[in-house]
Amino acid sequence: MPPIRKTVQSVYEKLAAHYGHPAATHPSGQPMNVLVETILSQHTSDRNSHRAFVQLRKQFPSWQQVIDAPTKAVEDAIRSGGLAKQKSVRIQQVLREIRDREGRISLARLRGLDTAEIYEYLTSLPGIGDKTACCVLLFAWGRAVMPVDTHVHRIIKRLGWISANAPPEAARAVVEARLPAESLYHMHVLLIAHGRETCKAQSPLCGTCPIQKHCPSARLGGKS
Repeated sequence: MPPIRKTVQSVYEKLAAHYGHPAATHPSGQPMNVLVETILSQHTSDRNSHRAFVQLRKQFPSWQQVIDAPTKAVEDAIRSGGLAKQKSVRIQQVLREIRDREGRISLARLRGLDTAEIYEYLTSLPGIGDKTACCVLLFAWGRAVMPVDTHVHRIIKRLGWISANAPPEAARAVVEARLPAESLYHMHVLLIAHGRETCKAQSPLCGTCPIQKHCPSARLGGKS
């Protein structure tokens, strides 16, 4: 059964007490940067993806240069981010699609749209899913969404808030409907910290978990 609002708020407060309340963030206003860096972040660490992004921008200062470059050159520039062969193709595809739709390589027009319209646009781009679209909405424009990565998805399933086969969009919907908009960024950060430090994919540390009383999986020894 979906959790009641009080339960989600309790989990949020316990995570904040355990890991510390995340520092406030301010929207960057740079959706293209967030979009490309989020593509680079897939299946790698934040450090590696940021290094790859910095190297890409150093090698190709304009997005048009990224499009015009041989794919192998883009691949070489982002190699530190892992899966460079796949990500180089995806980045060029996305940039070309935006240029063809917008007449320039910019997402500035989207700023005036409502959140649902921006989400629909972003997820219609080649290979762009829920998490990447929500990262752009949250980190570029400060919209009230909560990106769901593998850590967040795993924790919400273990808490029993969604079914075992539910998609990331379901996890996001549960939390967004039960927390104030201003808490969504902080919940995103706290759940990632919890997934990395405690609620690990393998061998979760249920004995030291600050939210174990809310977690059916903890009562089963973290086996779900």
